[in-house]
Amino acid sequence: MEEIKRILVVSRMTLFSRKAIRYGISLSNRYGAKLFVAHVVSDSNLFDEWFPVSVKKSSEELMRKAKVEIERIINSEREGGSQIEEIMLEGDAFKEIMKVIKEKDIDLMILPTHEEGRIEHYLFSRVNDKFVKEMPCSIMLVKSEPEFV
Repeated sequence: MEEIKRILVVSRMTLFSRKAIRYGISLSNRYGAKLFVAHVVSDSNLFDEWFPVSVKKSSEELMRKAKVEIERIINSEREGGSQIEEIMLEGDAFKEIMKVIKEKDIDLMILPTHEEGRIEHYLFSRVNDKFVKEMPCSIMLVKSEPEFV
């Protein structure tokens, strides 16, 4: 098996990402690998005209809670000595993540996966399919259920 030195976990800043981050932490500790956590933020302005304000506010609140929980997990691991670098990404998720993979010389990418709603399917599923077909490194898909805060 190849040596794993650099791991990238893709976080969509949702509660579904926590399990993937935990896998990344576990594997980076096991292999002594550097861990990168890339937070992918979708362009919320894209859907302003499609959704009522109440749906947008509810979505923003879930994102806020997920961000707080993900930060708690990462900070706890950093205090324990883990090397974790966070990266914020906006724009085309596929292109931005591919840039990170090349720039950071990633050996393994970890993606959260779960049964998606229609909006999430539209935003992310096509990107996951593209990753599987075009990825220059190994991929681990982590099946997640939402863990509510």
